Amino acid sequence: MSKSHATPYFDGATFKFLQQLSRNNNREWFTANKARHEASVRGPALALITDLAEPLAAISPKFRAVPKAVGGSLFRIQRDTRFSNNKLPYKTWIGLRFFHERGRDGDAPLFYLHIEPGNSFVGGGLWHPQAAALRKIRDYLIANPVSWKAVCTQAEKRGFVWGGESLLRAPRGYEPDHELIEHLKRKDFVLSRGLSDDEVLSERFGRTIITAFDQVAPLVDWLCDAVEIDF
Repeated sequence: MSKSHATPYFDGATFKFLQQLSRNNNREWFTANKARHEASVRGPALALITDLAEPLAAISPKFRAVPKAVGGSLFRIQRDTRFSNNKLPYKTWIGLRFFHERGRDGDAPLFYLHIEPGNSFVGGGLWHPQAAALRKIRDYLIANPVSWKAVCTQAEKRGFVWGGESLLRAPRGYEPDHELIEHLKRKDFVLSRGLSDDEVLSERFGRTIITAFDQVAPLVDWLCDAVEIDF
């Protein structure tokens, strides 16, 4: 990827659409503004995914940037409301996931990008791993404390912060006084860095994202080792 894109992927129209959608989150408004969604949200997002494919493969050939409107790296704007008390039909942000070749589902870490006015961020890791994968990660952490500390130190120096949920107490079968107990308590292993609106709207946005993916890649690599898949 070149240092900059000829024009920004996203612009003021993107943020305006998302802000208006948050105030008019209903099917009637969305249907009437579907062409705006295509022009300022979905189209630019698919263009960004397309451009990220080659530099992402240089970070790891096992991860995919798939520019498909459905079933690829772009999350659908429609919310799944079946099991939620929040019945609003649409997401008011843009979500992009860059997943392992084994597929979008399962216990494989990924790279992630979230675009939302005033609340954009980029990161990577493993969100809500199932019980077997979570035990693998915890056991691998205990067996490899030095490499884990190195991942943490490097990421935090680059402005990444931990997210996700943690247990209140030590997980069953693990020593509560272990030096890394706060990490062993984690139910999610994800790091992210905030993005300013100016960064999102810059012609350098693609380079910003690839740099961030490269910086969070040590965590993704470490987690791949933990769950026994190739990076």
